[in-house]
Amino acid sequence: MTLLDDLFLAMIEYDKNDPKRIQHFTKVHAYAALIGKGEGLSEKDQLTLEAAAYVHDIGIHPSEEKYGYETGKTQEELGPAEAEKLLRNLHFDEEVIARVSYLVGHHHTYDHIDGLDYQILVEADFLVNLFENGDQNADRATEEMKKAAESTKEKIFRTKTGTRILEEMFGI
Repeated sequence: MTLLDDLFLAMIEYDKNDPKRIQHFTKVHAYAALIGKGEGLSEKDQLTLEAAAYVHDIGIHPSEEKYGYETGKTQEELGPAEAEKLLRNLHFDEEVIARVSYLVGHHHTYDHIDGLDYQILVEADFLVNLFENGDQNADRATEEMKKAAESTKEKIFRTKTGTRILEEMFGI
């Protein structure tokens, strides 16, 4: 078992009895890992990206407990401390913890993306959200999904690998 495997299992435990959230972070991680490899991230940046993908929405439960609801902003507010605690318990490197914390605290902010790991995390989250927020029973991408994907491609996507996945997934 690797450190990332330990984190995967820890996040399953963290989100126990919440299959929707477990499915979400699992998919975001899969796309982030693939895009990161496709874009040639260094080993350390790949580890940081993959760890961030697993914990990117860790602020949801604390937000619901504190406010009775969750939004992207409340996730960004409360997620970093939770991520740091979990990553320290698993003995991640402090530099990795600091960057993951930053990514968790900014992954719903799209106007100042600083770094390829940040860009890839945002793209991976969009790939999953475009489908999860659409008609999940559709056999093919609906026109509504395609329009949303086209708009997101123009506004958000920058990596070659992420753009390729988006275009193929939604037929755009």
